[in-house]
Amino acid sequence: MGASSDASSPLNSVLSSFPSLKALKFKTKQQELLIRVSALALIYVLAFVVRLFSVLRYESMIHEFDPYFNYRTTLYLTKNGFVEFWNWFDSESWYPLGRIVGGTLYPGLMVTAALIHRFLNFLSFVVHIREVCVLTAPFFASNTTLVAYFFGKEIWDSGAGLVAAALIAICPGYISRSVAGSYDNEAIAIFALLLTFYLFVKAVNTGSLAWSLASAFGYFYMVSAWGGYVFIINLVPLYVLVLLVTGRYSMRLYVAYNCMYVLGMLLAMQIRFVGFQHVQSGEHMAAMGVFFLLQVFYFLDWVKYILKDIKLFHSFLRITLTCAITVGVLALSIGTASGYISPWTGRFYSLLDPTYAKDHIPIIASVSEHQPTAWSSFMFDFHILLFLFPAGLYFCFKHLSDATIFVVMYGLTSMYFAGVMVRLILVAAPAMCLVSSIAVSATVKNLSSLIRAKSKSSQGSGKPLTGSKAAAKASADQSLPFQRKGAIALLLGALYLLCRYAMHCTWVTSEAYSSPSIVLAARGHNGGRVIFDDYREAYYWLRQNTPQDAKIMSWWDYGYQITAMGNRTVIVDNNTWNNTHIATVGRAMSSYEPEAYEIMLSLDVDYVLVVFGGVTGYSSDDINKFLWMVRIGGGVFPVIKEPDYLVNGEFRVDKGAAPKMLNCLMYKLCYYRFGELTTEYGKPPGYDRVRGVEIGNKDVKLEYLEEAYTTQNWIVRIYKVKPPKNRW
Repeated sequence: MGASSDASSPLNSVLSSFPSLKALKFKTKQQELLIRVSALALIYVLAFVVRLFSVLRYESMIHEFDPYFNYRTTLYLTKNGFVEFWNWFDSESWYPLGRIVGGTLYPGLMVTAALIHRFLNFLSFVVHIREVCVLTAPFFASNTTLVAYFFGKEIWDSGAGLVAAALIAICPGYISRSVAGSYDNEAIAIFALLLTFYLFVKAVNTGSLAWSLASAFGYFYMVSAWGGYVFIINLVPLYVLVLLVTGRYSMRLYVAYNCMYVLGMLLAMQIRFVGFQHVQSGEHMAAMGVFFLLQVFYFLDWVKYILKDIKLFHSFLRITLTCAITVGVLALSIGTASGYISPWTGRFYSLLDPTYAKDHIPIIASVSEHQPTAWSSFMFDFHILLFLFPAGLYFCFKHLSDATIFVVMYGLTSMYFAGVMVRLILVAAPAMCLVSSIAVSATVKNLSSLIRAKSKSSQGSGKPLTGSKAAAKASADQSLPFQRKGAIALLLGALYLLCRYAMHCTWVTSEAYSSPSIVLAARGHNGGRVIFDDYREAYYWLRQNTPQDAKIMSWWDYGYQITAMGNRTVIVDNNTWNNTHIATVGRAMSSYEPEAYEIMLSLDVDYVLVVFGGVTGYSSDDINKFLWMVRIGGGVFPVIKEPDYLVNGEFRVDKGAAPKMLNCLMYKLCYYRFGELTTEYGKPPGYDRVRGVEIGNKDVKLEYLEEAYTTQNWIVRIYKVKPPKNRW
């Protein structure tokens, strides 16, 4: 499976076009190494620069919602040190509950950025921590290309490694979470995921204790970075179980898994948010079960060596396996029944059953990235990889090894989870690139061998051929030119498809994944780009014009941004750890104003912030999210019933809308004074450009709140809660 360096290597045809290399009199292996290192360096740079569209087009800024919390905590870490960060109680979020930050997050991202910042300062580069946070994701994406190269080389050959590095460098499925400014956990998690897999496969192939220990440290880094480590701790034992069942047990596998599991588990326990889940959570029991099963296999292998009688060994084998399975089932049953082993979480169930979250956990189902993936998304994020992936699986099954079995399992399982949840396309992207690189490498090598093939008849033969042998040789000589032409045509076709893949990836990166959600962009009538900067305008107003101890109520989507950019206390934020608190906000938004006022007074709310897109056509506003507020609020407070806001099962905001919908707090806050505004030529005042209708309640009156600020394009609206009237 290693890289070929003989005269038939397809790399020689490339080397022949570089006469300067021959002039330097490099040996063939040295020439191959130089070409390979140069290609890797170019791929490394490409992976970094292709993710900088947002910085060049807008400015250096943090994207999305969660990254603002990560940036805020990183800023706190760099200013106050790790001890203070680890024991930080954040009183500005989840008022009046607060949040213990050190025990409720994965600190890997923050610690990584802080160490990079400290290292740059040590080298006398004066860089603000924000710039480090913005460029962390592109930097680790470049590092991922190196890991992909070594991984592809380990499972197939160096050609597959180079192709894998090139594919993953520009794959939209990976770029979507690794552009500049995407300072989320996945920015380093995919690097840690692929690194752990590569080190473990390397350990299985070599049986080296050093590689096994390295995989354990890679797993620890993954655990510190992202909750997706559960995928690793379930895929790896599943892979080990498959090798055991297929008769591929070896001491290499025993050493690799034992070291990785034991040391990795002990290291993972040092993360406070993880704690003892590896021995107490049902999601981690598969890894523990396979660990004990591996000990049974080792014991049986030793007994087989001691016992010379095969029949006696088979009897002992049956007894041992029966006892081991019985003890394992009893231990799992007793642990689950006693409560020592916690059951699977709702998020885990939602991965196995796509309908589970919608029926039982509406707060998970309300997030767009948790929805099942459409076929168009696969084509959008993978392009030709969708067709190369099955071909790569064919070559893997054709040349089965411990390494190819792993990449097949990684590819199939990750593709299933990517279909269940659109967010997990990110996890499937490295597998798609690795398997597709095998298809490209094997196909190009086979076609190149056909092109370079020489007719044996031109070499001459000492013995004359007669009869059927001569006829067969003549037929082969005649078909060879057609094979060469066909191979050349297929190679050109493959090159064309790869070029189209590169063009598609660049376009997707530029147009779809390089626009920060906090700064909105649209095309004007003349085709020019129009920028809506209402979010930052509103947060700046909050920071400058409200008391420092003001409490802001909004839907949980905007909590992180209000705290980080507005520097104000919020009632709920994107952590979503307390469903009851979020349901209380949902109940306030979906209630009549007097009832909502009582809820806001109980929470000490000073200002209410809503997002409204009826003027600009911004569809991701609070009116479109309103039914999720009703569902989440109704899940805790039965007084809130979804049918009260619908008409014949239809969600409407025009004159035919339900009376409760037309008079609830959210409707009033979004459409206050909107009935006087003309949004589109030829349409009546109060025409909602998102819903495409004229609103049903134009005469909105507020009794307990007053408008404090509305941004230039009406996207963010802020209202002040009036103080209660004096009572005797």
